[in-house]
Formats: sequence, C-alpha cells, structure tokens
Amino acid sequence: MNRMHALTDSAAPAVPSAPAAPTTFTTLTDLSARDAARRMASGELRATDYARALLARAEAIAPFGALRHLDPEQLLSAAAALDAGPRPAAGTLPLHGVPLAFKDNIDVAGMPTTAGSPWMADHTPRMHAGVTQRLLDAGALVLGKTNLHEWSQGVTGHNHAFGPSRNPFDAAHVTGGSSGGNAALLGLRAAPAAIGTDTGGSVRVPAALCGLVGFRPTVHRWPDDGLVPISPTFDTAGVMARCVDDCVLVDHAVTGSPAHLAATPLAGVRLGVPAAYFWEDVDPPVAELARDSMERLRAAGAVLVPCDLAEAGALFQQASMSISLHEILPALAAYFARHGRPFDARALTDAVVSPDVRPLFERLFGDTAVTPEAYAHARHTLRPRMQAAYRECFARHQLAALVFPTSPLTAARIGDDVEVTLCGRRVSAFSAYIRNTGPAGMAGLPAVSLPMGLASNGLPAGLELTGAEGSDTALLALALGAEKALPLAPVAPFVQKLANGG
Repeated sequence: MNRMHALTDSAAPAVPSAPAAPTTFTTLTDLSARDAARRMASGELRATDYARALLARAEAIAPFGALRHLDPEQLLSAAAALDAGPRPAAGTLPLHGVPLAFKDNIDVAGMPTTAGSPWMADHTPRMHAGVTQRLLDAGALVLGKTNLHEWSQGVTGHNHAFGPSRNPFDAAHVTGGSSGGNAALLGLRAAPAAIGTDTGGSVRVPAALCGLVGFRPTVHRWPDDGLVPISPTFDTAGVMARCVDDCVLVDHAVTGSPAHLAATPLAGVRLGVPAAYFWEDVDPPVAELARDSMERLRAAGAVLVPCDLAEAGALFQQASMSISLHEILPALAAYFARHGRPFDARALTDAVVSPDVRPLFERLFGDTAVTPEAYAHARHTLRPRMQAAYRECFARHQLAALVFPTSPLTAARIGDDVEVTLCGRRVSAFSAYIRNTGPAGMAGLPAVSLPMGLASNGLPAGLELTGAEGSDTALLALALGAEKALPLAPVAPFVQKLANGG
C-alpha cells in the first residue's frame, strides 16, 4: 500500500496527540543509524521492530508534511527478510536493516520520483540512482520519499502543490529547503538519517533551520546518476542526520571511506573566519548563537584566523545563476532520456505551481535566457577564479576549515517564500538563505552544517565548516571534534511530548 502524506495549505496544523505506542517505540526512534545497525547485525534488535517503530512515528508526525511516499508493507517485508536471514559478517553491511529516507528527487526503483511537481506524478523509475544502489548494497532499507521544494528550486521547503514541510520546533515555520521533508522527518525522529541533494545549500540550510547535521560532499565524490538535476556543475547528493558520526557512516557506505573516524582535537586547529560577506548582516538571534559557538570553539583550543573571502561571495553573486539556469534544461532532458520519457520544457514550466519557482523557469526562455557566452564566462572564467580564491585562502592561512553561520537567519513563517525580514529589512528569501552556503556549492567544496542550539526566538540555527576540495574525510573528523565543543543538538517539543506519552 502506498500512503501519501501532504497538506495543501499553509495554515499551521494542530499538533496531534501522541499515539499510545509502547515505550520501546520511543526508545528505538532515538537510536542513531550506527547504533541501530549494530544492534540489528548482532541480533539484539529485530529489523521488523525497528521498522515498526519508525512507521509508527511517521504516522504520528504526518501533519508536518515530511513524507511524499510511504510503503509500510514493502518496508516490513524487507525487514522480515533480514530477520529471517543470516547475520552479516562483521564490516560487510554497515547499514544493515537501517531504513533511510530519500528526497523525492532521488530515484528509488519502483517508487515515484516527482521532484516535488504534480507534472511528474506518473514517473516511477525502474532503476535506482547510483547513491541509492550503494546504500542498499550496504544493507540499508527504504523508509520512503520525502517532500521538497518544487523542482528543488527554492529554499523554504514550502511546496505549493503538495503542501509545506513544517519545522519540528514550530509548525508555523518553514524547514528550509529544498530538502525540507528530510529535516522534518529527522527532527521528529521518524528516521535516523536521510539522503538529500545540495546544489547551493539544500542539505545544509534545512539542517541548520531544524537543529540537525548536514553534510555536502565534494562534488562528484558521490554518484550523480539518478538525481533530478539543477546544475551538474554544482549538484551532489548528501546526507542529513542527528549526529556527525551517522554522516561518517553513510559516507563510508557510499564511498568506501573509513567506517570510523576519530574526532580531531581542536587544540591548535586553525579555522578561518571570513568576516566580509559571510559574517555580514547576520540576524541578531543567529549572531548571538554564532558568537557563543565561536567562543566554545576557541575555549576548546581552536585558533580563529581572520581571513578575506569577499571575492568568493562576489563571484557567487555574479556567476552562480548564469551557470545553473543555463544547465538545468539540458540536464533535465538528459534525466528524462535516461528514463525513456519525452521532455517538454514549456509544458514543465506551465505546470509549475509555486510562485517563487515559476519565475525561475520563465527566465529560461526568450530574451531572459542565459546566453552561451555568458554561461561560458561564468563557468570557465569566474568559477575557476572562485576556486582559486578558496585554495589561496586555505594555503595562505594554513586552515583546516572555514567557519561561519550556515544561514544568516532562522526559519521564516510559512508563506514568506519570496521575501523575509533580515536585520530589520525585507530581502529576497532565496538570496538570504543561500548567501553563505552557495559559494561552497559553486566551488564544489565539501561542507558540514552543525547545530548551534536554539536562538532567542526558540528556533535552531547552524554553523558551517567548509573544507578544501577533496578534504571530506578530514572535514568530517574535524566536525566530530567541533560537535563536542558545541551545544547538544536541540530536541523538538513534539518529540518530547511523544517521549512523555502525552
């Protein structure tokens, strides 16, 4: 049976009463992916019991708009098969029995991939995306497909066709996007980890706004096939979880990198602080949290090094849209060809529902389309200049990573899709939320967003660590160290309510 969870308006739902589920269900939903896999591989925990616990939680949080597709029978059947089979040899199936959620622009064979668009409602891929296949080969199961901003072309997670994903800390506020359903699902503990995509911040922004960890790998480190694209130059799949160690585990399953990493001690670690651009115009609640987080890192021994990357910010503002808007239609045509589907760019655009997304697609036609000359200049001159600026900054200051607020503001209210208030001014929501995450996406760099706790307005915010190209493993080890110095990840009120049985 395929169940569809979606809301069709932006009014905040009444928070449902907690179901009368056994206490063990609440306990199981708190498990990390690594701990759950270990328990199932050892026989301490049955995969079916774990799957039932997550399904019960998914049912309880349905009004938060996290899931687009859920097939309980398929999941329980797969879990039962694991329980009936032999236990895996040590180290062979690192994700044994762990149900993962997949953003609904990542192909899972036999399950719809809508990319958040009603126009794609009849699209059911017959083959897995490369990242999906690697995770299933590592023993993972599929929990379901998650809600997202339409065509991944937005930053709030408000899908006007299927309903918004809602912030676990306040259902009237956005999750951030475009991987918003992942954030709602994880923040409400209906999955231990979720796979999203990140072009300019679509993993890191919702992670920051919902008190989670989000990891964007170096571009092309993870397989690209089977992802509904925006920009092949920028796009990558990535992982969201409640702790850095689960990102380490998933990265291991995808790439064969080390399965365990020791946390890098912060003593003597040089972290670049790019004051210009990345630390400018940070909303007061986020700025207060960020200052506290920086002091925590300093107290743990990190050396905070002022550096200048304003050029990277300027190049991002100048070139990123020229690249992504020129690449999207050819990339979508290639995706459709992979699945033997006809592609009609005009019909796709006419079917766009979300008011913040439609203008982006309309710019792809006629006089507003990016010219080949403008694209070539942005792609082959400005982007390399940005990458060189990052390399020079890392080398000159001998940096392990750059550090700054993931996004300059916390989650806006649902409905503030076009403009938000930042530092008392109305500004573009799209530009505000990806201002700090976008440059690393354009440069193809790895980055991790870590939770900083709750701001004075009761909403989470995140701190980003950006690493040099190809430094993914070292960056994750550093994130493990930074995680120890930062506040514990916050727990959403509804999760606390469920834990108390009320």
